[in-house]
Amino acid sequence: AYGVLGIIANIALAANIVIIIGLLSLIGATLTLPGIAGIVLTMGMAVDANVLIYERIREEMRLGKGLRAAIVDGYKNSNSAIIDANVTTFLTGIILFAFGTGPIRGFATTLMIGILTSLFTALFISRIVFEKRLNAKKDIKFSTKTTKDWYTNINFDFLKKRKVAYGVSTVVIAIGLFSLFTKGLNLGVDFVGGRSFQVRFDQPVEVSDIAESLSNAFVDEDGNTYTPVVKTLGDANQVIITTSYRIGETGPAIDEDVQSKLYAGVAGFFAEELPIESFFTDDTEDAIGLVGSRVVGPTIADDIKSGAVYSIVFSLIVVFLYILIRFRKWQFSLGAVVALLHDVLFVMGVFSLADGLLPFQLEVDQAFIAAILTVIGYSLNDTVVVFDRIRENMGSRGKQNGESVNKSLNQTLSRTFNTSLTTFFVLLVIFLFGGEVIRGFMFALLLGVLVGTYSSLFIATPVMFDASDKES
Repeated sequence: AYGVLGIIANIALAANIVIIIGLLSLIGATLTLPGIAGIVLTMGMAVDANVLIYERIREEMRLGKGLRAAIVDGYKNSNSAIIDANVTTFLTGIILFAFGTGPIRGFATTLMIGILTSLFTALFISRIVFEKRLNAKKDIKFSTKTTKDWYTNINFDFLKKRKVAYGVSTVVIAIGLFSLFTKGLNLGVDFVGGRSFQVRFDQPVEVSDIAESLSNAFVDEDGNTYTPVVKTLGDANQVIITTSYRIGETGPAIDEDVQSKLYAGVAGFFAEELPIESFFTDDTEDAIGLVGSRVVGPTIADDIKSGAVYSIVFSLIVVFLYILIRFRKWQFSLGAVVALLHDVLFVMGVFSLADGLLPFQLEVDQAFIAAILTVIGYSLNDTVVVFDRIRENMGSRGKQNGESVNKSLNQTLSRTFNTSLTTFFVLLVIFLFGGEVIRGFMFALLLGVLVGTYSSLFIATPVMFDASDKES
């Protein structure tokens, strides 16, 4: 969309990732899946900052300003939206770190570091590149021939469609809530506990293949499938298998059933046939078969659940207060919080409805919590950017009219689509080729990008508008 400037943005993004990894290494942080989710969100926000700047410079140039003046004013006029979006998300990170536990704190740590570094790279590194090109008398183009007129003549009446959007969202969320209360979520080992087995093979194995095989083995009398978490431990021939299959039951018969199904699920992955007796009894140092087992209790899970609830509730309160102070109208705060609740309930509802219907596991674990927090951050960033433009167009009148709100939404449409599509395609590639273990996690993020984009246009802004004083 931006030609050579896209390369500049990629350089700034690469610098951002290097700085984040360097700082995490400096403080001795362990990079987990929730931490990676934090980096994914900050990457999206870093891309968004560059898109905001480029789109604002385009607008200034369409007003007839020269290149240097357009760049100066573009940075100046985009600073408010960038800072508001990042500060709001940074405050959310502080709350998550203060009230969260292990995985949530990991997410919050990378999120806060990433926000600071993305602000630095977007506002300073790319600016330095522009200054050098200008001083060298080099031409700077902010679009290609194909993308030059994208989104310039759009005048879509978003507010006219708001009642349809309200109706669709109400129906979808109501169905999701019904499923949540009746069917529930597929809670993983992090929440319900489970049995953990360490198995060593006589050849390298693929964890996704083992997980699929064990899913076919761990099936209860009611036909419920329990897909285990399978992770490589050290070399590629050794794995940790954790399953919640019959975790609520105890006794010799239960242990025998679980172990026999464990053996049935992994027996085909040995190069040489391993009898069931040897699988369980070989206790030598270089043993092949089951080399360790333990029961994982749900005590930690209780801490994670309570920490997640407190973190999200306090984050919503802080978001409401910050937007109230920054935008000076409670209606903006209401719109943002309603959109966040909408997005969270949407993703949770889909996870409940679609579990068992898709060819991959939709398990609710620590990674799912990180995904929900990422969805909140992404949706909030999107909404604040739109609100910032509405506030700018509103000026000192203090009242809204449909024309100015629709104008603001259309003015930010290019930025909304460019950022969302960029983030979506990156996540889609990881979803398709990242392996079975993170597929459910990436699916939640993909849903979050789509619903976050939708809610900023059709939920947050219309709710704010309907609650505001309007000009006739």
